Amino acid sequence: MLLNISQDFSDKREEINELVGKPFNLEERQELKKTSIHELPVTAASIEIYNLLVLNEGQAQNHCNIEMRPKGVLISFRAAGETYSLVIPFYKLKIYKGRAEEYSFYKDQYFIKVHAAAGQAEVHSFIKKLRHYKADKALPRIEDQE
Repeated sequence: MLLNISQDFSDKREEINELVGKPFNLEERQELKKTSIHELPVTAASIEIYNLLVLNEGQAQNHCNIEMRPKGVLISFRAAGETYSLVIPFYKLKIYKGRAEEYSFYKDQYFIKVHAAAGQAEVHSFIKKLRHYKADKALPRIEDQE
């Protein structure tokens, strides 16, 4: 779900928390070490997101933030002075490492691709942690049962 969270965020907070959980508390954030990453350059996006990003006139590069939640992620970006979030529960989240320095995040018809240079160990380790956390929180599969 793609939401404009600039206006009436209090109304949308409950819906976001229902889908991906409330933000981690301080103890959980310390245990996980890092629950968000900021200023990731956007290299490509689905048409709905792209149409918002092109509204940022004069900016050489669009950026997004990724926030990990107990049941999913929020990928947020600015467009035309407004803040938008792509709310993705783990069961809908697909993460791909396409090109050498690019990660793709998919949810249904939405996607966003971000640049992560080889020297940005912090970004790579965060996405690796996100993938492991998602796998740990996955629903049990038939083959998992004995």
